[in-house]
Amino acid sequence: MEKMEMAKEIMKSINDNLDQDTMMHKDIILKIRQMNGVTGKKATIGIFGKSGEGKSSLLSAVLGKKDLLPSGCFGACTAVITKLEANLSDSNYKAEIEFFSKEEWEKELQDLFKVLSDDSEDKNEDMIQIAVEKINSLYGENADKKTPEELKNHSTSVKIEAFLSMSKKMISTDDVTEFGNEVACYILHSEANPGDWYWPLVKSVTFKVPDCCELLQHIVLVDIPGTGDCNKIRDDLWKSKLKECSFVWIVSDITRAITDKDPWAILKHCIEELGPGGECKSINFICTKSDYINTVAYIRSARLTQFQSLGDKHILIALCVSADILIMFLLFLFLIFKKKMSPDNGFLQVFTVSSSAFFDPDLNLEPNVTEIPKLQEALKNLNLSINRDLIRDYVNEAKGVLSLIQSVQLDTDKEMVGVIMLMLHVQYVTSECCHVVHCCCMNVFCVEVKEKVHKEYEKNLTKAQKELDNYFDSCYNDLKKCLSAGVRESVRFCVADTEAVVSPNKDKRGFHKVLQALCNNGGCYWSKNWDVVLDLNKKLADHLHGSINPYFSRIFPICGKTGTSVQEHLNKFTIIQNESSPYSRSPMLHHIQNFIKAEENKLKALLRRDIVEMKKNIYSSIQTTIQNQMASRYICKANTQHYQRDVFYRV
Repeated sequence: MEKMEMAKEIMKSINDNLDQDTMMHKDIILKIRQMNGVTGKKATIGIFGKSGEGKSSLLSAVLGKKDLLPSGCFGACTAVITKLEANLSDSNYKAEIEFFSKEEWEKELQDLFKVLSDDSEDKNEDMIQIAVEKINSLYGENADKKTPEELKNHSTSVKIEAFLSMSKKMISTDDVTEFGNEVACYILHSEANPGDWYWPLVKSVTFKVPDCCELLQHIVLVDIPGTGDCNKIRDDLWKSKLKECSFVWIVSDITRAITDKDPWAILKHCIEELGPGGECKSINFICTKSDYINTVAYIRSARLTQFQSLGDKHILIALCVSADILIMFLLFLFLIFKKKMSPDNGFLQVFTVSSSAFFDPDLNLEPNVTEIPKLQEALKNLNLSINRDLIRDYVNEAKGVLSLIQSVQLDTDKEMVGVIMLMLHVQYVTSECCHVVHCCCMNVFCVEVKEKVHKEYEKNLTKAQKELDNYFDSCYNDLKKCLSAGVRESVRFCVADTEAVVSPNKDKRGFHKVLQALCNNGGCYWSKNWDVVLDLNKKLADHLHGSINPYFSRIFPICGKTGTSVQEHLNKFTIIQNESSPYSRSPMLHHIQNFIKAEENKLKALLRRDIVEMKKNIYSSIQTTIQNQMASRYICKANTQHYQRDVFYRV
């Protein structure tokens, strides 16, 4: 940030030398203050993976802070959304823990006991397991066997009340081990040692890590828990964080990366969420725990005994390279098959990492072999790229302000008087008359020129606006046609689509279990291990999304040019359409033009970010509208099969 600080220091010195009593200078001073107050939006990297895959250890290694994040061991695993940012203010490790409100938790506790009370044949085992985990995590072993009234008198209830009343809790210390120990009870779930784990009360945790400015100054890492959750608030938070992701890391144990369906289910879900309606620029598939492979056992099971003489280290490297190649090939085929994203160069990358070996020299693996440095380098490059863009935007805006100052200065000078005199063909004898006419001619000339330039810019603005209006009208009509076709398909297949989600089995087995799970969570249900993702709202929106996807990708590409995108048309917008006008030779007007160009570029940069958000809102509004319309149909207060069947027909 040295270049940015230098630029800000220059603008500060200019600001200090401006006359605060001059009206125009007051506006310039205000503009410089606004420039210095602008902060760019951080890039979000979503870390996805099943519990126990080594995400916490991976992040600790990438940040070079051993034991920063409590990792899953003895049945423990990260259970809440965890955000990691750089602490730019001091050298402490900080955590901001956000809790549910008392009303939100009381409602969830009621829902949990409602799930536990289900004794029908079609009861949902996943939801029951989640309910047991949450209650036992807080109150201790077998707490799920007690009544809500008994839990209110439990010794832990006093602490729970305190957390729910404070909304947020801050933890700050300069010792990383102490910090990890202190935050563990708010983010970990442990089956082996239940009781006094407070993650069920937590919405999210934000970590601020010192000494990692080079990695995280402009980046946020978001660790998404791999366990399923029947809590709608946390589910909505999960989805909102997913939409923010510009980059995705999918984490899987190397021994299961190819054969286990869970990471591929996560990849499928991410692609569906981050396709035309998202802003994902790249996906990294990260295989963890490569240092845990038993090379002798692997060679024996794979019948590769001819490689036994290589030694563990070289065998491990060979296995990692082989895994890289195979997974990259499978990812490439997967994305082409899904046709959601184009597998451009650099979009897909595979890493086989060894978090433990990165910190442990006794394992005899060089840091580069662990591939942790490669991920660190990727973060540094991304951080540097964002920083470069921020500096460029700031310097360009600063140039515009300097041009404005120059134009103000020239507006009060009389250097052009001689030229004006020649243009008016006026000759005067006395110095006194000459002085008077100089002033009059100067004022008349400047006023006339300014009026003509103003009218020219006004005319150009009207023309540029009309061109944009025509373009947006065209976009609207084209999208309307696409949506109309999608509506016809949706109407045609809505009953079949609903049946496919609610009753996927031909013998209708599990119908009531699925329906209850959907009704309890607004039409969406994820199984605990991600292997089943049911979303009726999304299913009903599929035909509408499918109808607009090709056109949407052309007008809102994630990167690159299509020739028809919104951003490309906005980039063409300018009120300075003739730089060789007769007025362009005026130094004052030249500086004004530079200022206007700088302001236009600033607005286009702001619009670039707004377009991404508006694009996501437009795309998601289809499913959101369906979900809102369906909300009353999802109300399922009774447990009778007759009522649930009635709900299905109402849906």
